Amino acid sequence: MTYLLALDQGTSSSRSIVFDAQGRIVAMAQEELTQYYPQPGWVEHDPLEIWRTQLATARAVLTKAGISAQQVHAIGITNQRETTVVWNRKTGQPIHKAIVWQDRRAEPACAALRERGMAEPIRQKTGLLVDAYFSGTKLQWILDHVPDARAQAAHGELAFGTVDSWLLWQLTGGRVHATDVSNAARTMLFNVHSNTWDPELLAALDIPAGLMPQVLPSAAHFGDIDPGLLGHSIPVGGMAGDQQSALFGQACFSAGMAKNTYGTGCFMLMHTGSQFQTSTNGLITTSAAQPSAQPEFALEGSVFVGGAVVQWLRDGLGAIRSSAEVQALAQSVPDSGGVMLVPAFTGLGAPYWNPEARGTMTGLTRGSTLGHIARAALESIAFQSAALLQAMARDAQQAGAATVTELRVDGGACVNDLLMQFQADLLGISVLRPQVTETTALGAAYLAGLSTGLYPDTASLSQLWQAERRFEPQITRVQAQEQMQRWEHAVRQTTAV
Repeated sequence: MTYLLALDQGTSSSRSIVFDAQGRIVAMAQEELTQYYPQPGWVEHDPLEIWRTQLATARAVLTKAGISAQQVHAIGITNQRETTVVWNRKTGQPIHKAIVWQDRRAEPACAALRERGMAEPIRQKTGLLVDAYFSGTKLQWILDHVPDARAQAAHGELAFGTVDSWLLWQLTGGRVHATDVSNAARTMLFNVHSNTWDPELLAALDIPAGLMPQVLPSAAHFGDIDPGLLGHSIPVGGMAGDQQSALFGQACFSAGMAKNTYGTGCFMLMHTGSQFQTSTNGLITTSAAQPSAQPEFALEGSVFVGGAVVQWLRDGLGAIRSSAEVQALAQSVPDSGGVMLVPAFTGLGAPYWNPEARGTMTGLTRGSTLGHIARAALESIAFQSAALLQAMARDAQQAGAATVTELRVDGGACVNDLLMQFQADLLGISVLRPQVTETTALGAAYLAGLSTGLYPDTASLSQLWQAERRFEPQITRVQAQEQMQRWEHAVRQTTAV
């Protein structure tokens, strides 16, 4: 048997999954990660804990699978994107805690970039909006606030990386400092047209080029792991940021194919092929996971509160004791009874981009019950995702590009049949749930298998992808449009003074 090992380093945990050559899960191991909140709006991780937990799960999963490292064909890495690590090249020690993607401390630096008229050049070169979400201003903050960091950087003593680069450095015993295009594209420093670090953007943030990792395609030979770590040296053959990795794991390889991940938030990506397409509808453009040197792109939109609305029902309202109970409670009523919930607990993400919006519940009557509220909460996930897909469809139409004909889904909340059916109803297209929903890790495994010759091409990976269930629309387009109009009306009320 041939096996692939995926290292899936996420925001809340480090996981390792062993897949067989058919893309089936053999074993999985997971360890939670400590979250640090030193100030309001600041979020940090300990880079050494990230490494320690990731290595521990890799060792544990091989034991669980009952295999040795010699039976692992290749390793793929996927990671929480934008989280920023800076370390000393000689000692391998981080000079500061990792600044997590959710962290907002770099907003003043972003405001300064906007004031200097950098927003449009950054968008044209990187596809991104100027925002503290991305890595560039996080790196700038570390250099400005850690004593002696700028002097060390100027002397070539420091290395910057997102979590994938940090793990690769550790896995290879400090021999390889590299990343892939999908992670580099999230820094606000990378020109996605030429697939190179951009001198003008590095200069704008006062970042020495010597800090930056080498950038490779997502399927490439990134190096071989130190044989002492798992008992045998294994090639690292794949690397991609978590959302691009999930797009790849869903076998969305061509323009017009889309996936939505239903996690704490929701992340929707639509492949746009080799076409760099800037959005006029509130989305960002990003590099897709690239199996070759040929640039490939995707449109991306994020929903801040997806599955987290179910946690709010459980922890905030006490309406349910466990998240698993939400479907039964929502199905205790035939519909939401006119109740609309807009969970703008931390503002609204794409395509609205309104940080001032706050959650609202409308349409309450004397007959409203917890069942109606639970149903409205579930439906809010589908409404927000439908608004994203409609924005993508408008962008595609304006560019004369392929439109989405089906949506592939993954993430924890996609197991909810009621939610998936409602999603299909709103979109008017098929919603497909795959047999393997761990598509983020699967994408990294596929990339590793592709670069090391286990798979001949992406066409062979498309044949491995199989749907577990297909949800078809059960209402008319007129009914769906009426539902979306009700949703947009409710959204407007979240911002009404």
